[in-house]
Amino acid sequence: MEAGMNRFLRFYNNNLSLWVLLFGAVAYCYPPSFLPVKPFINLFFGITMFGIGLVITEEEYRAVLRSPRAVLFGNLCQFTIMPALALLTAWLFSLPREYAVGLVLTGAAPGAMTSNVISYLSDGDVTYSVSLTAVATLLSPVLTPLITLALAGEKVPMAFFPMFMTIIYTVVLPLAAGFLVRRAFPAFIERLSDVPPTISVTAIVVITSFVVAANRGNLGFATLAILGAVVFHNFAGMFLGFAAGSAARYSFRRRKTLSIEIGMQNAGLGVVLALKHFSAQVAVPGAIFTIWCILSASLLVNFWRRIERRTES
Repeated sequence: MEAGMNRFLRFYNNNLSLWVLLFGAVAYCYPPSFLPVKPFINLFFGITMFGIGLVITEEEYRAVLRSPRAVLFGNLCQFTIMPALALLTAWLFSLPREYAVGLVLTGAAPGAMTSNVISYLSDGDVTYSVSLTAVATLLSPVLTPLITLALAGEKVPMAFFPMFMTIIYTVVLPLAAGFLVRRAFPAFIERLSDVPPTISVTAIVVITSFVVAANRGNLGFATLAILGAVVFHNFAGMFLGFAAGSAARYSFRRRKTLSIEIGMQNAGLGVVLALKHFSAQVAVPGAIFTIWCILSASLLVNFWRRIERRTES
């Protein structure tokens, strides 16, 4: 019975992209199936970060504390590569101004917190991922408006304190709690090795499905040019993130993490800002990016897992 359950969990954990596509389709066809989870998204994400905290070792925390320059370098990449790519992509795809502004706003956003989960599922450097996301989010109330103004000529005011508290409640405290539980009960936690990945996969599927359901109306504005621009922006960001990590001579785990962090934007923040300060059309690139970047990242997770299994065999 236990062996069968373990096989099922491994199958479930190894097919993230399948579940994202399947449940995303359900959410698109019938939005009410996932809209009710909205009040629980932050709680659910906090539980996921608690699960990740259970598997991070003390040495991994120390490694990040010993390399602050890597965090600085990662954030420099975050706030230069994606905004510049957004401007280039808007020009290459001849996007109308509303959509170009939306893409720049997406590129100027910090990394998505879901990137921490994706980094964990891809066996990346999770503590590095969390550090990059936290610092980028704290910098974003200053940098996101400045970058958007410089590249798109539009003012976007943002509040610092609410974003800071979101990081504390949904990332820092759950991660610390998971780490303390691991230290207190190491043997018991080792026996539950398949559970944290299962929680993480489920979180990604639910979050993606909710985003699809919540943005179904905006997706109706999508054209082939916008879809192509979003896909190009995302893939180019992932590629350049990995290339930047290679140029810095980072380990393969850290290169994977930097690729994910650069390619996955907090486009949901871009959608909120677009709807508040601009129009529904400006929100379209961010809405599509939010969905696509999770799907592409889940495909990347499966790709890296297959490569690593072949290498091991």
